[in-house]
Amino acid sequence: MKTYTRGELALRNGQDMDEIWLAYKGDIYDASDSRYWKKGFHYEHWAGQDLTDEFKDAPHSLKVFERLDVVGSLIK
Repeated sequence: MKTYTRGELALRNGQDMDEIWLAYKGDIYDASDSRYWKKGFHYEHWAGQDLTDEFKDAPHSLKVFERLDVVGSLIK
């Protein structure tokens, strides 16, 4: 699996690049086709970031990641 830095992830925010990526627990997910992440944000959360720490406040389960493809892993 390809690895990406935080800087490379940050560019995939739906604004600097068309891709919309999110990281969670070391995996990077492609949310480009998700209707919930249009324009690179979902409620107060922005794409191109590691959302691991923020997910605990989400009103939904981890099943949301099952709908997204893993495109790589985040270099820590």
